[in-house]
Amino acid sequence: MRDLNLNEYPHRRYNPLTREWVLVSPQRLQRPWLGQTETLSERRCPSYDPNCYLCPGNVRAGGKRNPYYKGVYVFDNDFPALLPNVFPKSFNKSALLRAHTERGICRVVCFSPRHDLSLPRLGLPAIRQVIDVWAEQTEELGKLPFIEYVQIFENRGAMMGASNPHPHGQIWATEHLPTEPAKEQVAQSEYLAKYDSCLLCDYLALELSLGERVVCTNEHFVALVPFWAVWPYETMILSRRHVSSLAALDDTERRALADILKRLTTRYDNLFRVPFPYSMGVHQQPTDDKTHPEWHLHLHFYPPLLRSATIRKFMVGYEMLAEPQRDLPPEVSAARLRTLPDYYSWEEVSASTPDHT
Repeated sequence: MRDLNLNEYPHRRYNPLTREWVLVSPQRLQRPWLGQTETLSERRCPSYDPNCYLCPGNVRAGGKRNPYYKGVYVFDNDFPALLPNVFPKSFNKSALLRAHTERGICRVVCFSPRHDLSLPRLGLPAIRQVIDVWAEQTEELGKLPFIEYVQIFENRGAMMGASNPHPHGQIWATEHLPTEPAKEQVAQSEYLAKYDSCLLCDYLALELSLGERVVCTNEHFVALVPFWAVWPYETMILSRRHVSSLAALDDTERRALADILKRLTTRYDNLFRVPFPYSMGVHQQPTDDKTHPEWHLHLHFYPPLLRSATIRKFMVGYEMLAEPQRDLPPEVSAARLRTLPDYYSWEEVSASTPDHT
């Protein structure tokens, strides 16, 4: 069999973390676009909004008032998706109709008191403070006897479901291991058992040796477009050291993670010269009091924009009914991100939004 030209012919790529396939169709990049285009309505925000329920001193939708916080602020979600005091109950009909109660805790993490900032526009000390809070919350929630997993995530932009432009993320701590981390749990465990090695350590070494999907690096972290990426500019951040959770990062590594987060998300904003929307999540070991040598800390970024600020990627048709598909080869999207500066290259934004330290 001849070697496959990944940038020319349609092919399927395997994701070893989830054991799923993605169809890549690079030849479709030549097709014309006659579909809908939209005007991106991202208004410039003030540094403080009296109507924002996340700004310091304001009353939240649930009736509680925020303190006049100066740095990162964490509070229990006023409208949580999970509740901690749910009596265990189940529903089972012939093993086909199954359900059970799920306990959990949902919290909101305000990254900054400034309403007009975002993760890439924060200074490194401020991003480092966010990372410290993520690690502290992982430990605090993970110690609760009924919590098995702590999922940290951020939805940025209205098109990703963010209900408020104030810079913030969320933490959902759950009683059971959620579906996506559970897939990665099985894959990493079986890889370790079979090869006596870490799946993501080996994958990272391979990507660094090839270089074509690497976006940016520092001494402790690497940002890259995964070989199996589904979203147009999907990326992963992986720790160079085999470490299983945020809480296990030392001081130098936390500073390095702040650096790589700022550099990657700034490149996102520079890509189409807009506040770039995405969903981001941290994947780390379960908090079930077991040792997890198979787990390797990493972060996923899933951004929907495809060709411009107004043309985006949706999962439709074949993708909903068969398997995910993408036109833009991961190597091409990595190259585009890699060539972008990791400082704001559009003066009207950088000048109007000073760095927050």
